[in-house]
Amino acid sequence: MACISRCESAIGTWTRSRGWRVHGRRRRAWPWRLLWFPRPILRAVQRGVLGGTFDPPHLAHLFAGEAAYRDLGLDVVTFVPAGAPWQKAATRVSDAAHRWEMTRLAVSPVEYFGADDREIRREGWTYTAETLATFPGDERITLILGADSARNLPTWNRADDVLGRARIAVMPRPGVHREEVERALGGADHVWLETPEIWLSGTALRQRALRGQSLRFLVPEAVWEYVLAHDLYHDGPAG
Repeated sequence: MACISRCESAIGTWTRSRGWRVHGRRRRAWPWRLLWFPRPILRAVQRGVLGGTFDPPHLAHLFAGEAAYRDLGLDVVTFVPAGAPWQKAATRVSDAAHRWEMTRLAVSPVEYFGADDREIRREGWTYTAETLATFPGDERITLILGADSARNLPTWNRADDVLGRARIAVMPRPGVHREEVERALGGADHVWLETPEIWLSGTALRQRALRGQSLRFLVPEAVWEYVLAHDLYHDGPAG
């Protein structure tokens, strides 16, 4: 069997027995042998989990996810809107369908962000320990919290399970001293995100909407449009 090929502007001929011959210059015959490649070592997924009521999701949520992704070398940041947050049982919360859709719209433009509805689909109260247990056991989980939430973590249901499953990434928040958070977390695996303190909160934005003030540029554009289209927050959280 022979093959004619143009190589470096010259005509060459290849045969199985003689290899390449190019204008009188012979190339060494290629050895016919099986090449062995070692099996690739797959690194565990580094997943950030950022939960909350997201009522509405705002730019501080996205900034926290971005900071964790960049600073901690995460592969993906998963935003998980709470289904029925037990710590807000006495607070009126917008319908889960609205909060899910706003979360999905907020994160969709960012390729390494994702929205996850596992808590929305779960019946009963939402507990972070149960949510973290549903992720694959070989994933490295980083739970992203504002400093106010991290300070209160010891009051959570099965707080030890949360700390045993995830590293905590803490975003500074106005009015929360680092020493308070350090005492609350004790020796748990945690890291502080190097971010400025941002005043934005769902409560502040809902109050702003009630006063007739705009939320534009405080929430992602798609979220602002959704709020307007569904007339949310004029009479408090929408049911």
